[in-house]
Amino acid sequence: MRPGEQLAWEKRSAGELDARGDALRALVRANVPFVVAGAYAFFEYTGIFRDTKDLDVFLRRRDLADALDALEEAGFRRHLEDPLWIAKAFKGEYYVDLIFSSGNGVAVVDDPWFVHARQGEVMGVPVLFAPPEEIIWSKGFVCERERYDGNDVSNLLRAVGHEMDWERLLARFGDHWEVLLAHLLLYRYAFPGERSQVPRWVMDELSRRSLSQLGEEDPVAKTCRGTLLSRTQYQHVVEHLGYEDHRALLREAILGESGDVVPAGRGG
Repeated sequence: MRPGEQLAWEKRSAGELDARGDALRALVRANVPFVVAGAYAFFEYTGIFRDTKDLDVFLRRRDLADALDALEEAGFRRHLEDPLWIAKAFKGEYYVDLIFSSGNGVAVVDDPWFVHARQGEVMGVPVLFAPPEEIIWSKGFVCERERYDGNDVSNLLRAVGHEMDWERLLARFGDHWEVLLAHLLLYRYAFPGERSQVPRWVMDELSRRSLSQLGEEDPVAKTCRGTLLSRTQYQHVVEHLGYEDHRALLREAILGESGDVVPAGRGG
């Protein structure tokens, strides 16, 4: 057991830890593909312990119904929190988050989350940990007033930046590359003595893209991509100043008219 791991277990009740272990064993027993992220993966990659009230399990949308069925058979109560990205499974007061996308709909859980996952163990159960590239992709958009994951991004870069697949990370952010650049600049500020964790060519490429936009005229359309970073901090400009809400547009594109694209499974 690594330093800090014992402390992790001591901070939560036995019932809560049992519920997490039961959930993992149920998913493994049912052969449901999943990866573990959240505080457990963060500790695995950085060695930084952060007390957590739940277990974050990431899985493909198509596997959600099977996961909820398996957990229901293990005594959990199922609940679809948001059809865009998250369901929960409760055992008494304890719960597991089943996440199949980021809250804004950008970072969808797909096959590469599993292809590039790392083997490990949680609660005595062999699991796969989500790849750091995909964790950064997902966390990069969490910039709420009450929760900001940019510090997690910086600590992940400090710990494993030298071994990451940077071409894949750039491809993950795609048209949202400015979000990645913003986090890399903050990382360079936070850890000036470890800037080499980010390859020079990555900074060159993102700087080139940024410089190429200087001098361009503003687009005619009034649009706000800030809603992809925060659900609430850009509400005023969307609701009162006529800006187009990219978060709402993406949600509509994913869910369509039905509002729910997740199979219900046996438990509804």
